[in-house]
Amino acid sequence: MTPEIAIDHREKAYQLLKADAEKILKLIKVQMDNLTMPQCPLYEEVLDTQMFGLSREIDFAVRLGLVEDAIGKELIDTLEKELSLLHDAFTNK
Repeated sequence: MTPEIAIDHREKAYQLLKADAEKILKLIKVQMDNLTMPQCPLYEEVLDTQMFGLSREIDFAVRLGLVEDAIGKELIDTLEKELSLLHDAFTNK
């Protein structure tokens, strides 16, 4: 594989993972706005399931060499911070 193709695959992998993280954030926003409270078991189940799935995707991309481990961890950490801010904003309404 040429270096240009490898870089393109890495960038695509990162963009897909980032898009999945954004989907999780949007899903949780919709759930909080329309369905359930953050302390509801359904909310926690959806959040745990989605975060676990994303962490597995990131692990797979890291193992393939498409994403560096530090970048994957940063993506998860950023999402967790955004979700925490969303949770705080919702509970302080």
